[in-house]
Amino acid sequence: MIEFTKVTKTYRVARRQSGMGNAVKSFFSREYNTVNALRDVSFTIRDGEMVGYIGPNGAGKSTTIKIMCGVLTPDGGTCTINGRIPYQERTAHVQNIGVVFGQRSQLWWDVPVIDSFDLIRDIYRVEESVYRKNVRELTQLLELEEILQTPVRTLSLGQRMRCEIAASLLHDPKVLFLDEPTIGLDAVSKIAVRKFIRDLNAKKGTTVVLTTHDMQDIEALTERILLIGKGRILLDGKLADLKKRVSDQKTMVIRYQGTPPALRDEMELVSAAPETMTVRFAPSRLPVPGAIAHFAAATQLLDVSVSDITTEEMVATMYKEYHL
Repeated sequence: MIEFTKVTKTYRVARRQSGMGNAVKSFFSREYNTVNALRDVSFTIRDGEMVGYIGPNGAGKSTTIKIMCGVLTPDGGTCTINGRIPYQERTAHVQNIGVVFGQRSQLWWDVPVIDSFDLIRDIYRVEESVYRKNVRELTQLLELEEILQTPVRTLSLGQRMRCEIAASLLHDPKVLFLDEPTIGLDAVSKIAVRKFIRDLNAKKGTTVVLTTHDMQDIEALTERILLIGKGRILLDGKLADLKKRVSDQKTMVIRYQGTPPALRDEMELVSAAPETMTVRFAPSRLPVPGAIAHFAAATQLLDVSVSDITTEEMVATMYKEYHL
């Protein structure tokens, strides 16, 4: 279990104006700005839960992850993960966590992937039998057979990210921190990575904390999200509930043949094209079956799709609401 209780973290950031004179002046006397990265942040994540940790750039996400990894020590409050304080018991703590940063690598650039895996095995002191079993399983699940003997620097981004995920799981961690794990990946690679993470959670009960700006990752992997902004937790809840909180409206796209149907008063036209129409309405005023029946009576329907507000729209609305 991950427990964050009233955690605060402040940075002092040096600043100076441009120009050689100001550069010399700052060498003798520096001015600083105080940045409150985290302000009394509290939350609990249960074992086996997959949580999306979202917020704009500079909100405090990376600082939170670094504290949970034991890289940073908070100025105040406490962080406990599986009964350990990460920044006080780092050696024991890292045996039970895996970390993937989409823009940073834990693999050695000029050596084959399998050599990096062997080095990680030695660093984590993984038993040989466990290591061989994990390499075999991860290689099969992430389709790494053809690239294990290839130097990391020659891999594509998608291949490298699959190797990074495998490397973070060689020691069977109980908690997995993912920071932009699908950044820059093509559609096929994204789907493969998402499926692997879901299967890992279902099979081994691995706790997953996901930070990303890709809302499709959030929707595909998590049911609960934490929204952080300006160093504070602003929202904590299930994704479906937050969507309803932001908007209870449905979006309906119809394809028809013949005359464009008229709209009911409860409907709002979003867009229209030849033989296609997108409308929005609130089910509390007009149930979905009633909307379909209205169009079916007015024209010849070819296709109908109904959806809630998208995760991207929900997050954009929340950012505006909280002035982020």
